[in-house]
Amino acid sequence: MKAITSIHSFPLFLFLFVFFSLPPVAAAESPEAVAARLQERYDNIQSLSFNFIQETRGQLTGRPKKGRGQAFFVKDTDKDTIAGKMRWNYSDPDRQVLVSDGKSFSMYFASLSQMIVTPAESLQQDLTYSFFTGTGNLLQDFTILQPDHGLNTGQEQTTVIQLTPKARQSQVASIHLWVTDDSLIQRIEILDQFDTLTVLNFSSLKVNSLDAGDAALMKRLFHFTPPEGTEIIRQ
Repeated sequence: MKAITSIHSFPLFLFLFVFFSLPPVAAAESPEAVAARLQERYDNIQSLSFNFIQETRGQLTGRPKKGRGQAFFVKDTDKDTIAGKMRWNYSDPDRQVLVSDGKSFSMYFASLSQMIVTPAESLQQDLTYSFFTGTGNLLQDFTILQPDHGLNTGQEQTTVIQLTPKARQSQVASIHLWVTDDSLIQRIEILDQFDTLTVLNFSSLKVNSLDAGDAALMKRLFHFTPPEGTEIIRQ
């Protein structure tokens, strides 16, 4: 009985003081709010570069495939280009160069001694190209949702959101983005309509480190001449 009496005799004013002195619990950020701040950040980025590790797995791909390399994106104000410039340098498992100067898009495969060249318009359906070069809009192009239940969202200082394309003809079923506290994308998981999953992890992200006005740099990064003897296929 003494224990019960002592609990009930705890001064009410002291309880209220302790209760109201506790720090407020921050409201969880909605997926739409995360997408909005992400969009705002990338709208104001003029160039972006990063290292990446890519993994692809699914019934149609056979054994899981893994690659790595470095990527570069630059927004372009040139009216003769579609949106911007892009380059993916794959160093593993074999050399590949995917590059666009905003007018054409080239895919070089060292193991095949082959390069495929298409108009840059073909890139508009690619999330990384359209978003990183400033033509994509997450809130307009996707429905923004909470991540799937059971998804491993354990990366520190990131928030995960799910995107589902609004376009019915999209080959993408869903996309998960890992967004850092300073509104940069650290990881992307893309699931297509055939249940093939592509995972991209980014590191060493550098914002606005490339000078679009440096003509020599732009030519070196976004123009690629394949080795002699490479078969060129134009589509």
